[in-house]
Amino acid sequence: MTNDRDRAPSVPPSIQPGASRPRPEADRERPIVVGGATPRPPAPPRVTARAGGSAQPVPERAPSRPAAIPPRRTATARTSGYAPAGPAAPAQPIAQAAAPARRPTPPVAAAGSRRSRRRRVAAVLVVLLVLALAWPVGLAVWADGRLHHVQALSGAAGTPGATYLLAGSDERPADEADGTQGARSDTIMLLHVPPHGPAALISLPRDSYVTIPGHGEDKLNAAYAIGGPGLLVATVERLTGLTVDHYVEVGFGGVEGVVDSLGGVELCSDLNLPTPAKSGLVWSPGCHLTTGAVALQFSRERYADPQGDIGRAERQRQVIQKVASSAASPRTLVDPARQVRLVRAGTDALSVDESANVLTLARVALAFRAATGPGGITGTPPIKSLDYRPGHVGSTVLLDPDTTPTFFAQIAAGELPPGVVGGVPG
Repeated sequence: MTNDRDRAPSVPPSIQPGASRPRPEADRERPIVVGGATPRPPAPPRVTARAGGSAQPVPERAPSRPAAIPPRRTATARTSGYAPAGPAAPAQPIAQAAAPARRPTPPVAAAGSRRSRRRRVAAVLVVLLVLALAWPVGLAVWADGRLHHVQALSGAAGTPGATYLLAGSDERPADEADGTQGARSDTIMLLHVPPHGPAALISLPRDSYVTIPGHGEDKLNAAYAIGGPGLLVATVERLTGLTVDHYVEVGFGGVEGVVDSLGGVELCSDLNLPTPAKSGLVWSPGCHLTTGAVALQFSRERYADPQGDIGRAERQRQVIQKVASSAASPRTLVDPARQVRLVRAGTDALSVDESANVLTLARVALAFRAATGPGGITGTPPIKSLDYRPGHVGSTVLLDPDTTPTFFAQIAAGELPPGVVGGVPG
């Protein structure tokens, strides 16, 4: 039996002989703080188990000295460089860059001068805009007031599309070959724009043998000589089956003034007339810039033309086409004086139906341009004979009675393809 005094007292493992006694926390070396860095807290001591059940602490290694930390670069208002090692110096404020100098505020008088200059420029632009808009309107109103209106429309029921009758009248004494007295219509053209299909400009030979309402059979231009524009419109409507919506008449005496107001027009023909023809025309084959007087002779001549009235109709269409093109050219559009001369000469030469105005003339010009362009139809109705003599009116042009009604029905419906139709019979 063992005595209690012989029993070895229980000693804590931490103070057994030979064991390393941990130093108090306060006695441990602390890492040197450089540059104000915060040290890491020490790690807890590691403990290992020994045989016999008592745990022994593992001796701690001496803490390694932290690597030298390069001193922090500091800046002052005057110099910059590395601060000496040692206790951190109090932070010095970094000098701010000087603010850029502001532009001097312009004087109030200069700013006011610029605003005043802008207002003047804006006012000039407004005036120019008003003039640009007001000038064509004023020109159109002035032209509309100068138009001469005549009683021409028959009042018949309308037909589809738009139909215009263009006539060229002449106040010359009758000659032996013509037979009509007083005013005559040497140019008669039917301009039709169908609801669908190509526009058509058909020249009706003035000597066409037709029925004149209330006056029997005669030449087409006799209708104008007998009853003026009204009877001519009624005769054309009976011939074509189309109701004329508007009538435009050009006095041949006015053609000269219109062409001269444009500075002349270029006309082309293969005629060779070295000596004056009956109309007074002298011509060499080719294209020539013509005056108003020569353009009028060019439109009238038919006796020296191998195609007679058919060739004259072609040259008349050319004159109208060239006048219309020149009137719509940039040279005319930017020249107010030229516009005034053209309007004055044009309105002196024109007579229109009772309901027409300058807008009607604009539509006629557009339709004429479409018909004479590559997508339009130009020519004459089918002709059977250029020298038909019925016995009481001399030589006439006989339209083909079998194909003419169908021809005008196709024109009205827009069923004919673009191109040239009719002409001298083969």
